[in-house]
Amino acid sequence: MEQVILIAFYLVTLIYSIIFHEVSHGVAALWLGDKTAKYAGRLSLEPIRHIDLMGSIVLPIIMILMTGFAFGWAKPVPYNPHNLRWHKWGSVIVAFAGPITNFILALLAAIGASMINIPIVQKNTIVNHLMGANWDSLVPVVVGSPLAIIYTIFAMIIFWNVLLGAFNLMPIPPLDGSKLIFTIFRVKPQIQMFLERWGFFLILALLMIPIFAIPFRILLTNLWSFFFYISF
Repeated sequence: MEQVILIAFYLVTLIYSIIFHEVSHGVAALWLGDKTAKYAGRLSLEPIRHIDLMGSIVLPIIMILMTGFAFGWAKPVPYNPHNLRWHKWGSVIVAFAGPITNFILALLAAIGASMINIPIVQKNTIVNHLMGANWDSLVPVVVGSPLAIIYTIFAMIIFWNVLLGAFNLMPIPPLDGSKLIFTIFRVKPQIQMFLERWGFFLILALLMIPIFAIPFRILLTNLWSFFFYISF
């Protein structure tokens, strides 16, 4: 039962990390003069407004059952780039609001976790089991200790937000980093349309090729290490 509860927290922190990411796009767009997300009711933190059936529910549950790890996405928050101030850089600001929000949430969680008064050895053990999705081993470390459970939730927030922030900075559509590339470099409309249509499959393919996957994993590992170090 304890394992099911931990996995439930794990999935809930994933969903809300994604929701904060998406809402931040809409808030940035509103700040720049576009009210599309506001009129669409997408500035709310209510999950029902953002959940994508496949990306937010079906896929994470299947992955957690098959691998112990999960990932997912929410419905993109709409905005009209033609309504934005600073037309050239407005879309970049809207796009980068998502990853920046994720890193801010990770930092706040790390600071909160640093205030939890449990041994550093126990914190390190929790992080190691969480990173490896070793739920059977994690349960005995936290069961019966409210402070350990709170630290574990903070650690989950760090884990997801660092992963989402780093992943979305990749410069390939539909990820947020692509907005910067399209702003700096002139890309033919046909190429941009192709990348926006097939970019997600390109990302999956690149992550399977060591020359591309290894640098990303090194960056991700260093970011996790930085935020978890703060949490100790």
